[in-house]
Order: sequence, then structure tokens, then C-alpha cells
Amino acid sequence: MPDAPVLSIVIPCLNEEECLSSTTGTILAVLKSLGDENLIAENSFILYVDDGSTDKTWDIIQTQNKEHSGKVKGIKFSRNYGNQKAILAGLTESVNFGADCIITIDADLQQDENKIKDFVIKYKNGAQMVLGIRNDRKTDGIIKKVSALSFYKFMNLLGVNIKVNHSDYRLVSKEIVKVLNNFKETNLFLRGMFNELGFKKDYVYFDVKPRKCGKSKYTPFSLYSLAMSGITSFSLVPLRMVTFVGFSMSFVSFLIGLSALIDKFTNNNPVPGWTTIVVSIGFISGIQILCLGIIAEYLGQLFQEVKARPRYIIETEII
Repeated sequence: MPDAPVLSIVIPCLNEEECLSSTTGTILAVLKSLGDENLIAENSFILYVDDGSTDKTWDIIQTQNKEHSGKVKGIKFSRNYGNQKAILAGLTESVNFGADCIITIDADLQQDENKIKDFVIKYKNGAQMVLGIRNDRKTDGIIKKVSALSFYKFMNLLGVNIKVNHSDYRLVSKEIVKVLNNFKETNLFLRGMFNELGFKKDYVYFDVKPRKCGKSKYTPFSLYSLAMSGITSFSLVPLRMVTFVGFSMSFVSFLIGLSALIDKFTNNNPVPGWTTIVVSIGFISGIQILCLGIIAEYLGQLFQEVKARPRYIIETEII
């Protein structure tokens, strides 16, 4: 591990024209401070990943590349591929550009950039992976807060031991990136993938600041897709639950039928209740559709994987 490693700050962007100028100035100041303390090498840099922006994001990145030669680099996707693939591309290209370690952070800098120093120190102390953990979710709305915490608890129930409030603010070594590139799946859930890798890891806890510019690019649908990728990529428990539910309902139906036969032949009572029949049919139908939906999610993920299409296409890059 070098005494003063080359650090890359990877920042995925999607229509972030309002934030980039201030973000670049802030991160360059952090890099300079770390360089002055001899914690990182002089040729450390920022790498922006333009994930198919339709505003002036790429134009701003190009301008900043000219203004800060060697300090600001950029890669541009041919279209929008999603945050997780933008992060992976940034990690991979950072290693190609000579980085020893890489930190990923959001373009709006809601994650505390002053903690970058703590990430680097833990890396220099031997951690191959340093994960950023949010202290709380005070800046989230009630719906996002409840859904996020429920997701983490559900993932842990499924056997995917992800640390609660783990974010995409993390440091990884170039060795981690090389190992990560052996994972060939198309649908990415990086928090789970990093958890699978092992290696020595450490944690940095940080506060999330209110967003000062722009709007969050995460929609309810994109959050749902990310959650489904996480569940279907790392756990077979939902599929096994389908089998368990099917067996349980068959067993209960058998007991109900047996009870009805006994009542018929011992007490000569017919089975009462059209309402009971209708409710039972509706309930069982709902369970069947739910189970089919779970199976469909896994089949959909399998369909995406077997096509083995490129995870992303880089249209151009500036270094």
C-alpha cells in the first residue's frame, strides 16, 4: 500500500448542472488539503460519470476538465444506464487511470465530504474497503425513511447481512475493484456485492446534509427496481417461501375439507356459507398471484442476465 496513494473521487451524474461547479470546487479543496498533509498523491483526481444527462452536465464537465487539467476527468455514457452501473464504470476506469483507491460520493454532496479524510486514514491503516454509514435519516421524508429501514430489515431477514444505512459513499482499493470485475451480472446491487467480497473492512459514520441544489434523481420506480435487484440477486428465500405457502395452503385446505366431510357424515349438516367460499377463493387467488409475481421477478432477472449485454457503453471520455 503506497504511503501517498493516488485517490480518485468518483461522482455519478444525471442532470446535475446546478451542482457541478460548487461540487468540483469543494472536492478539489479537500484533495488539496489531503495532499498538503501527504495523505494522498499529488496526481489524485475527480472522475465524473455522466449517466446519460440531457442538460448541460457534460458541457460543464468538459469545461472543468480544461480549467483543472489532470484533476477533473470524465466519462460519458451513450444513454442512461442507472446509478449502480455509473458507479461501477467509475471504479473500473479510475483503476485504468492509475488510482490506488477510489471513493464514490453523490454529486449533490449531501454526504459529508469532510469525512473523506477519515476514509483515507482507515485505508492507510490497512482496510481494503471502508463503508460509509449514515448516522440517521432525518433528511428523508417519512415514506422514504420507513421504506428504507424496512428494506434493510427485510434483506437481513433474507440472510443478506447488509449494514443498516450503508450508502454508496465508500472507499475501495484497486484490488477490490479488480475482484469485483470478476462478477459478471448485469443487474447490480453494489451494497450486496461488496458485502460478498470479504476482505478487511472498516466503517465511517457521517451525517447527511440537506440537498442545496437540484432534485433527487431517484424515483419510486428506480428505488423499487434497486430493491428488487438486491433481493433477487442475493437470496432464494422468496422462492422458498412460495413453496412453503403452497404447501401450507394445501395442508389447510385438506384439513378444511376433512372437517366438512366429518361434519356431513356425523351430524348430517351441509357446509354453510357462500360468503366463506367467495372470501376463500379471493384470498387463495391473491396468494397465487403474489407467488406468480415473485417467480416472475426472478425470471425477469434471469432473462436480463442470460442475454449478457454490455452493462454500459462509454461514448467518450476526457482525461
